[in-house]
This record gives sequence, C-alpha cells and structure tokens, in this order.
Amino acid sequence: MSAETRPSQPGDLALGEFVTLMAVLISLIALSIDAMLPALAMIGEDLGVAQANDTQMVVTSLFLGLGVGTLFYGPLSDSIGRKPSIYLGLIIFILGSVVSIIAPTFEILLAGRVLQGFGAAGPRIVTMALVRDQYEGRAMARIMSLVMAVFIIVPALAPLVGQGILYFAGWRSIFTVLLGLALVGLVWFGWRQPETLPKHKRVAFSLTRLGGAVWEVLSNRMSAGYTVASGLIFGAFVGYLSTAPQIFQGRYGLGDQFPYYFGALALAIGGASLVNARLVMRLGMRRLSWISLIALTLLSCLFFVIGWQIEGGLPLSLFMAYMLMGFFCIGILFGNFNALAIEPLGHIAGVASAVIGSVQSFVSILFGYFVGQAFDGTALPLVGGFAILGIAAILMMAWTERGQKS
Repeated sequence: MSAETRPSQPGDLALGEFVTLMAVLISLIALSIDAMLPALAMIGEDLGVAQANDTQMVVTSLFLGLGVGTLFYGPLSDSIGRKPSIYLGLIIFILGSVVSIIAPTFEILLAGRVLQGFGAAGPRIVTMALVRDQYEGRAMARIMSLVMAVFIIVPALAPLVGQGILYFAGWRSIFTVLLGLALVGLVWFGWRQPETLPKHKRVAFSLTRLGGAVWEVLSNRMSAGYTVASGLIFGAFVGYLSTAPQIFQGRYGLGDQFPYYFGALALAIGGASLVNARLVMRLGMRRLSWISLIALTLLSCLFFVIGWQIEGGLPLSLFMAYMLMGFFCIGILFGNFNALAIEPLGHIAGVASAVIGSVQSFVSILFGYFVGQAFDGTALPLVGGFAILGIAAILMMAWTERGQKS
C-alpha cells in the first residue's frame, strides 16, 4: 500500500476498514432521520398526537439537536482530541436512543430525538477532522469520495430498513436498532482507531475563539450569504423529509412502497453529486450554482401552477418527475454552496465549518417547519415551498455576488 493511500501514522487502519468505519459513524444522522419516516403515522397514533402534522417534529427535533451539536464538537475536538469527542457524541446518541425507546409521551420522545441529534453531530463533524489529520492532498480527496460514496447509499436504503423493522416489531424497535448500531460503532472505533491529534497540537477550548469565528462567518458577505442561501434550500428539503410519509403514503396511497420512491429521489441527489464532481472544475462553483438554483426555482413555479390547475394537485407521475429533476439540482447546490461559504475562511476552516453547518441547520429548521406545517393533504405546499425559498435563495445569492464584484 502506497504512502498516498494509507494513514500517516503506524498502526492506523487499513484503507478499506477505515473508510467503512467512517461511513458507519457519519451514517447515524441519515439513518436516524430516514429510517423513522415509515413509522411517523404509527408514532402519532401510539402517543396520541392530536394533529397529524405534529408528527413531523420527530424529524425537525433531531435537526435542532444537530444544529447545536455542530457548533460544539468542532472546537471541542481541537481541545480534547478526536476520540474523546466522538466517544461523547456516541454516548449522548445512545442516551437519546434509550429515552426514545422508553418514551411514554410524545414530548419525551422529542427530547430523546434532540439528544440523538446532538450526539450524532459528534461523529458527523469530528470524523471529517479525523480524516484531515491522517490524509492530505489527493489521498484525502480519495478517502472523502469513498466515504461519501458509501454514505450516499444510506438515505436510499434507510426507509426500507425502517419499513422492514416495522414488519416484525413496533416503531420503538427502530430506535433499538439505532442504539445497537451506535454501540457497534463505539466499540469498533474505540478498539481499532488510534487518536490522530497529538496533545501538542491541541488548542484550549475558548468561548471567545468560538464567538470570534461566529462573528467572522456572519460578518463576511460571501460566507454569510451562501450560508443563508444553502439554509433556505435545505429548509425546503427539511420540509420534504417531514412530509414525505404523508405525501407518499397518505396522498398517493403507496403504503409499503414508500421506501422505494423515497430511495429513488435520494439516489438522484447522489447522482448529482457525482456529476458535480466532474463539471465543477470546468464550469466553476458559482456558474453551476446559478444554473441549478434557477432551474430548481423555475421547475417549482411551473409544477406549482400545473398542480394548481389539477383537482387534487399533482398526480404521482408528475410529482416524481418534478422531484427527480429538482433533487438533481439540489444535489449540485449542496456541495457548491458549502464550498463557497467556507472559501474566504481558510485560516479558520475547522471552526468556520462548524459555524456554517450550525447556522444552516437553524435556518433550515425554521423554514422547514413552516413548509411542513403547510401540508394540506396534497403536494402543492411542498412544491410552493421550494418555489418561494428558491426565489429567496436567488435574491440572497444575487446580494452576495454583488458584494463580491464591488
């Protein structure tokens, strides 16, 4: 194995095991969101949720914990090391899973979900730093591509996993499976992965340093603009995640076929990420972002008007056609917006990445909540949400680029 494709420190994991372990750790987020989707209606019935739309909070509450945790773990791992930070995140995730399993009320379940989100943010954020510690240059790009290739498959399969569990057990068993996966990850990571940040390279945790990074991100026009723009688009996406079971199972009556339709849309995002990797060097991040954002917004406006003219809204065939095209645009936007947001902040890349991710999460939770709560039994509020937030993101991007030119 060449020096370019193996960890830099003696005793580190072989490439295949390292990639698989990293993919398992970061996949906790996707599994915690998507595996629960087939069970939302069952959770609402079992815990006596009065309004069907309130079950969407099972999704948004996890994003709330994720948003807070994203801001916390990056600086913490620079201070106490990568392994203790991931240990902490996994333990909190396990605690949240236990709370969710035994939750007697909907409110306690939501508290467990917030803990799950806060905990899962640890491995999601710190694994990226752990990869950077061990690899550089083309080797690092290769590792990240391999990890993301595995990660892309998870959202496509997670609802199918959740649906399969529901065939044999109740919705609480999904949380039991998540708890088991976290325990496997904790033991595997603790046993096989060495610490990658030596003590002499650690930086004391400082609220002043973190506050300075927050201010630098928010006061930089490029970083703030693209962070908010990505949060707006992701807000519509959160609205989709929250309402997907109601749309596919309720509006279109797909029942157990829901995971297959959801998985196809997830693969559209993954395919777009691969296409973006090929095109970005030739067309550039800004040009690709403009094309994709305008295309997504125009598609949303067009299909909203079409759906408005049809009694009952868009039929399944038109809805899937719209979502496949729209999600392809979203797959291109996510990576480019994040890269554009962090581009001016290379001198504080680690903590800036945490701040950007946290701000994106809070913006997306706010708008995603309103998109989800607007569900009226049809897909039109979701399509309209993408249209409105797409227009807002275009205006934000125009404001940002105008400042760049000046």
